Amino acid sequence: MKIFNCKTNRITSPLGFAMDSATLSWTTESDVSQKQTKARVLVAMDTAMTQIVYDSTETDLSCTGVKLPLALTPRTAYYWTVQVWGDGGDTAISEVNYFETGKRDETLRGEWITPPWTEHPYIRKSFQATAVKKARLYIIGLGLYYLEVNGKKVGNDFLAPGCTQIDRLGQIYTYDLTEYLRDGDNALGVMMGNGWYKATFGASSVHLTKQTPFIDKFLLKAELRLTLADGTEQVIATDESWRCAPSPIVEDSIYGGEVYDARLAISHWSEPDFDDSNWDTVTVTTAEGVGTLADRLSLPIVVKERIKPVEIIHTPANETVIDLGQNMTGWLSFRVNEPAGTVIKLQHGELLQDDCFYNENLRSAKAEYVYISDGNEAVVSPHFTFFGFRYVKITGNTKPIDVNDFTGCVVYSDLDETGFLTTSDPRINRLYLNAKWSQKDNFLDLPTDCPQRDERMGWTGDAQMFCKTACYNMDTYAFYRKYLRDIWTEQKDFGGRVGHVAPSFFRNYDDFSDFWQGGSCAWGDAAVIIPWTLYEHFGDTAILEECYQSMTGWVDWIDRTVLNADGLWEYGFKFGDWLALDGDLSKNDGCYGGTDTTYVASAYLKYSAQLVAKAATVLGRTDDAAYYQAISDRTKTAMQKAYFSADGTISIRTQTAHVLALVFGLATEEQRPAVGKALIELLKESDMHLRTGFVGTPFLCQSLSDAGYSQAAYTLLFQDDFPSWLYEVKMGATTIWERWNSVLPDGKISGTGMNSLNHYTYGSIVQWMYEHICGLTLTSPGFKTFKIRPEFSSRFTSVSMRYDSPMGAIETGWEQTDGGYTVTVTVPFDTTAVLELPDKQPLTLSPGRHTITV
Repeated sequence: MKIFNCKTNRITSPLGFAMDSATLSWTTESDVSQKQTKARVLVAMDTAMTQIVYDSTETDLSCTGVKLPLALTPRTAYYWTVQVWGDGGDTAISEVNYFETGKRDETLRGEWITPPWTEHPYIRKSFQATAVKKARLYIIGLGLYYLEVNGKKVGNDFLAPGCTQIDRLGQIYTYDLTEYLRDGDNALGVMMGNGWYKATFGASSVHLTKQTPFIDKFLLKAELRLTLADGTEQVIATDESWRCAPSPIVEDSIYGGEVYDARLAISHWSEPDFDDSNWDTVTVTTAEGVGTLADRLSLPIVVKERIKPVEIIHTPANETVIDLGQNMTGWLSFRVNEPAGTVIKLQHGELLQDDCFYNENLRSAKAEYVYISDGNEAVVSPHFTFFGFRYVKITGNTKPIDVNDFTGCVVYSDLDETGFLTTSDPRINRLYLNAKWSQKDNFLDLPTDCPQRDERMGWTGDAQMFCKTACYNMDTYAFYRKYLRDIWTEQKDFGGRVGHVAPSFFRNYDDFSDFWQGGSCAWGDAAVIIPWTLYEHFGDTAILEECYQSMTGWVDWIDRTVLNADGLWEYGFKFGDWLALDGDLSKNDGCYGGTDTTYVASAYLKYSAQLVAKAATVLGRTDDAAYYQAISDRTKTAMQKAYFSADGTISIRTQTAHVLALVFGLATEEQRPAVGKALIELLKESDMHLRTGFVGTPFLCQSLSDAGYSQAAYTLLFQDDFPSWLYEVKMGATTIWERWNSVLPDGKISGTGMNSLNHYTYGSIVQWMYEHICGLTLTSPGFKTFKIRPEFSSRFTSVSMRYDSPMGAIETGWEQTDGGYTVTVTVPFDTTAVLELPDKQPLTLSPGRHTITV
């Protein structure tokens, strides 16, 4: 037996994260036992586990979440172990695990400081320390900061302190500096950039030109606490004794990129023996435009992967373009050895046009990195921006380009990959990878819509539509928890209404039209659907407790604000089935789709109210459960009256209307066969091609499978002409497109107004691939129990998947054999699976590996 994957609040060894409470989880494997008989958690104040502050005793504990009944104190380290006993007589004890609280409700000591001029600064503080046993830095720097101590970069994260609605909430990051310090002289150095807060950013800045940066000066506040060997503390905080000088960052922004003039760089600027006597003294200031400070929830933004370019292209326009072979988010790291003053410019784009570099679909985002050489050889990359790109155009170099000098640094939040799927068809494999790449590329602190153009916002609709796929692909619990705090940070001030984007980056909602006020169906429902999905996938009720106000607040806002006399959601702005192909082209270019928006909105009210009722039941709130279930039932009744005939005919003849009727339970059990048949007829009218948009597409194949039409779902999956998933693959896509026709069959981009080639929403088909091609479906939270019911197709000779669930690795796959199929299933420790195969009775599977022929 072994115990691994030990996490606190679904994070490995979290340091300084926001933590009202601590929930422990782990995974157990055993070759001897099948079931856990008991477990024991110990929590101590020391690594030797002698100062015990909590003992669960030997009892039945769930590995998906043990909430500690401890009143956590600020700046405190806690150590824990878990021991598990199996029914085969074996036992194991985990390694000693660790978490440490941040400032919690304590005020961050120190003054806000800023340079006395407008240029990007170096800021440093020299100090002496001896016999340091423990060193913790609590810091926030705005817009962004890059931290060094004694000449070394601290940690492996970038773009701190992450992306929040900064006028309401700023994040304090905590760093362990113990190993960076030395006896005697030390120096702490910070380089600062504009980032999200000190430059124009946000959808409003693009579309309405009403946005100004939150702050108009660089702001730094920090508290360094040193615990010495004798037990005393030394505190060094920001004040007027810190010093500053202009840095080589000439300009930066998320959309624009970065200009770095190496001739302005100061060597050894963060080292302790550096003479900063001629540097300026910082100015103590106030932090106007900055809200409450709180411990971080943002996972570290890190370089998760590195890829080498596939070729250097010399285009018909006499351009030099590097092809990474993959649309990605991050930056190029490259070696440069040019004469002083040489200006190297890197421009970023997603595709070529007429075999030449192209970036017009980025709209106003320049997306450039400019490096001005100081004459020395160096390996360089940006500090305070990121790009979405496959192709990079290089200008200004005086020496030949060597492809080996370039590396693509793929940057996103530090998420563990948990889902893996492959089939015998390379096109489907590419589609699967495209969805996963779009998740990687858009999970940079926020679940963004796109990583490249002048947007990069946390659109709530996109996030909830892709959430189930995302939870299979990666351990997203902590990532989404941060995003749900972003949603609630603003929602709580607007009566429960949820914004279209979170953070919104708005200053005053009243300045904007109804479109930007928020409150749209399918978008605002993220406040309900995401926490419920996290609960189902990870089996931890803490997320429901934490988000319950947000969940109920959204449904309550709908119920009292936007319903007509018949109980349907008629009023307010609604996106509808966004970018569906059946829309009225005379209305916003058909973007809202052809399905009546009142129908779509009311369907989501029915669904979200039902999920809130389920959450209330889980949390033991029986009165609330009955209340919200009544809203759901009432809405279904109103929809039946308005849209359904007794025989199941729906008055709205769109694919999406029928998909929602099946998946959200709008149709009665008696009506379901007719609704499924009508959906097939609608597909036949479109020559078995989809017409759905953001609302209908995530559920399209699922609704067909659930209605008994899995082969029709396969037909949609394998279509390779427009519109289809494989059309994108055939056109060379390496990520998911925003539009079904983002690129036309002749290779021309279909438009530049709103056309991202890296937009994960339609990648939600991957959920169906996990659950129906491979057959994995949870039947209790956290996959404590699950079902395997593969839907076979002669289009594959084999498929296989692995999902590293909270309970352990679930593996399943099938391959064609003479006259049938062979199915393999691996069931993890302490779980139970049921295998359902055609013409066979359901088979209960115990932990272990099973092979069945059918």
